Amino acid sequence: MLFVERHYLRTQGASFAENFYGLKRRRTPLFKIDRARSAVGGVFAEEELRDREIWRSLLFLVGLPYLRAKAQDYFEELGGGIQADLIEDSRQTPVDDSWKGRIKRAYKAAYPWLNASFEAWLLLWNVAYLFERTPYYRPWLSWVGVDLRRVSADDLRAVQAGVSKSTRPSPKGFVAVLKHVLRRSPRLLLDSLKVLLPTAIFFIKFLEWWYSPSSPARSLSTSPLGPAVPPPRPLRPHPQGVRVDDVEYGVCALCRDTLANATAFPSGYVFCYRCGHDYVERHGRCPVTLVPARMWQLRKILV
Repeated sequence: MLFVERHYLRTQGASFAENFYGLKRRRTPLFKIDRARSAVGGVFAEEELRDREIWRSLLFLVGLPYLRAKAQDYFEELGGGIQADLIEDSRQTPVDDSWKGRIKRAYKAAYPWLNASFEAWLLLWNVAYLFERTPYYRPWLSWVGVDLRRVSADDLRAVQAGVSKSTRPSPKGFVAVLKHVLRRSPRLLLDSLKVLLPTAIFFIKFLEWWYSPSSPARSLSTSPLGPAVPPPRPLRPHPQGVRVDDVEYGVCALCRDTLANATAFPSGYVFCYRCGHDYVERHGRCPVTLVPARMWQLRKILV
């Protein structure tokens, strides 16, 4: 991603996403002379991004999202964001009283608040930008020294002029042609991403629609394997098992309360995870059919 963003900042004056939506980055002028420039027309050299603006932009386009993703991954590794009901082994683990353990617990407690504060900060800045209280939609663009503008006809002509200037005479000889192709292949690949990416997204969505159960294309073709096999029916309740009410839906037959973290048994009946876990741990069977069951046979239902 670093090479993609760097290429588009150098050639198009914008990030990949900004260039895709017809935007460009412009060096912030010291004085507001938009009216004079609109009267003259053309693209001024003072607006082009220098190495300082490019590397500062890369710091927030690539570096900041990378650090946030790593922070989120480390927070999840520490067990953050997971409910206790979703963990199969709910037994208490010994507390690490070392300085590393205290730092981990402090990080786990502080990260949600820091992340929420950062998101709220960005939201407030976007609202201020929406109501024209600030010329920057991100707070760090002022430090980078750029602002965003829509790509104009003058920008497109400047890009075409740059491409025509960089065009060299066709090389002669197999080795020269091979060197020329190898030298230009990375740039051609990066430039074609703005066309390949929408095309790939379109085909992926088309395949999802084509193979979805509600697709009209399913009715035009029949499977050579015949109709779909229906799911097996639940086993009959045992006379000495727990009574199951066929009318009540979403109620655990063990605790007579709404299903919490629904878990299916091999027999086909569904109970709360804690209720089913405790029952199998004590009796080793299904409470309704009395069919033998093991802990590893329990399957949580994710809806």
